[in-house]
Order: sequence, then C-alpha cells, then structure tokens
Amino acid sequence: MSLRIIVVLAVLTGISGSPSVTVGPEADSADTRAHPNSVPETVEKTEILGQQEVIVQEKAEENVMATGELNINHYPARRAAHVVQHYLNTLYGSPYRLLQLHKIHRGNAEDVSDSERKYELEISVQELIGNTTGKCSAEILFPRGERQRSPQVQASCEELLKINTKAQEEALYQQYKMNSGLLSAQNLPDSYGHIEPDMKPFWHLSIVAASFVMLNESSENTLYNMAQVANITQLATENDQLKFDCHILLHEMVSQEIIHWKLLFTWSPPDGVKVLQMEQLPHRHEGEIPPNTN
Repeated sequence: MSLRIIVVLAVLTGISGSPSVTVGPEADSADTRAHPNSVPETVEKTEILGQQEVIVQEKAEENVMATGELNINHYPARRAAHVVQHYLNTLYGSPYRLLQLHKIHRGNAEDVSDSERKYELEISVQELIGNTTGKCSAEILFPRGERQRSPQVQASCEELLKINTKAQEEALYQQYKMNSGLLSAQNLPDSYGHIEPDMKPFWHLSIVAASFVMLNESSENTLYNMAQVANITQLATENDQLKFDCHILLHEMVSQEIIHWKLLFTWSPPDGVKVLQMEQLPHRHEGEIPPNTN
C-alpha cells in the first residue's frame, strides 16, 4: 500500500504547474476597442524583390466595413488611400516623378446607394525621387455588384503639381529616341533588390504603367503593389512616342498572389504614359521563369 502512495505522489509531482496562454497584441488593441465596426489590419515590414517596407496583410473578415469616421490604421482607409496613389500616378507619374502614399490624416465612408460606397480621405503623398511630400484630398467611389468595375477617383493635390521634372524627362526622351539600338532589360529589380542606375527611370516608368492596371483592378477587398518588371523592351515606332512591351509582376497583398500582366504602353514628356493594351497572363508556379513576352 505504501509503495502505491509513493508512485501516485511522484506522478502528481511530475505534472504540477499551470498551463500558459499566449495572447496576441491585437486582443487588447485600443484601436479595436475604439472602433468596433472595423477590422484591424495586421501589418509588418518586409522586402519583396527590392521594394522595402511594403505592407503584408494577414487574413481579416473582409465582409466587415467601417462606416462613418474611419480608423486611419485599419484596412478600409488604407486600401482606399492606395487606390488614390495609383490614380495619381496615372495622371502625374513619369520616369522622374513617382507618387506613394505617405500618411492618412482623416477618412470617412458611407453607402451612397445599394451599388456604391464612397470614401472621403485627407492624405499626404510622397514624391519618392525628389523626396517631397504634399497633402491631398480625395473621394473614391467603389462600385458593388457581381461585375467588377473600376473605382472612380477624384483628387486635389496642388502641391504635387509644382514638381518640375521637364528637363530630366526631355533628356531621357531624346537619348532613347535617337538611339540606334532599342532598350531591352530583365528582372528590375533582380533577386538581390538591385537595379542599375540607368535602368531606374524605366523601373519607375513601368510602375506608372502598372498603376493603370492596379487602379482598374482595385476594389475594397484588394491591395496591390508593384513587385517586379520581368522584362521590358522598347519597340520601334514612327511617331513621337517611345513605345514599350512590358511583362510585370503585381503583388496582391490580401490574397498574397503574384499576378503576371503584359502591357503595351507609350511615353513622351508632353503626353505622359498611355497604356494601349493590358492582358493578365496565366498563373505561374513559384520559381518558374517568365517567358519573353515580345
């Protein structure tokens, strides 16, 4: 009998202690308590093919949207603001002017009908190449329904219009307009995040062209970022435009998909970027080398 008691005591001693529970930081978020009608966007900083500090989003309840005053750190405001970024690049972007969301100051959202939802934002936008920042006010109208339609954007950014890059653009234009050989480049940036200095204007130009796709494909449930130019080739043209065939990789950060697109676009300093054709390419497996799309 005494031996049995000793064995039982030994077993009880081996399992003594209390279980521990780990609570994530979002469990007691002040933002969540203050805004129960919105879902927090979990973000972290990472590097994707040379671009630093892009936003990686974890899964959230996509069917919950905030109404009224928005929490500027939550995904409804952030995704709408990135749509404004793409819109501004389609209007003002160039090889020497590239615009990126810097900060959201204020946001509001409301359902204006059964088929439309309106966001009003006050944001700061940074011009990356010249490293200047200006404030913008914007209105984004997201359509709803089974058929995908592009959001409608209106934005006022007077300070950004003062940036003058005409001399740099004209010099680049003349250089590649007069060249006997046509430009061809691949993997901008490469797997180490490197881009040769003379190729950076064409990386920027490709981002501007990609903004047309990202704007067209955006919805309240997406967040697009340019990942890489797989290849870009200058094409012969008889008019005053430089013409390019380009294969780009976009990162859709909600689904974590890498999406391939083929673009045909033109550029000149007076007319800016004009996208002539855009085509989504079939999904490719990770590590598969993209073909030359020329």
